[in-house]
Amino acid sequence: MTFVKVAEANSMKDGEARAVTANGDQIALYRVSGGFYATTNVCAHQGGPLGEGVLEDKIIMCPWHGWKFNVETGVSPVVPTVKVKTYNVKVEANDVMVEV
Repeated sequence: MTFVKVAEANSMKDGEARAVTANGDQIALYRVSGGFYATTNVCAHQGGPLGEGVLEDKIIMCPWHGWKFNVETGVSPVVPTVKVKTYNVKVEANDVMVEV
């Protein structure tokens, strides 16, 4: 596993979600209260792009069918047995790095 730069911290506002790629992985990156989180960009329901969803606090809602996931844990607050993959994130200087 290695950390890969996917964004610059000052390029994202709080409450923003975006899709990024790291070593071929499609990842959704989120900025919440100054911190960064990352999950797969593929919704567990029907593959919708989570990075294009609506982010409220730590909950991302898929734009296709409204499925929700906690961006920190990957767990659905509605159906706790459903989960999306999460990634470790760190910020070095202004670089947002995701572990892949």
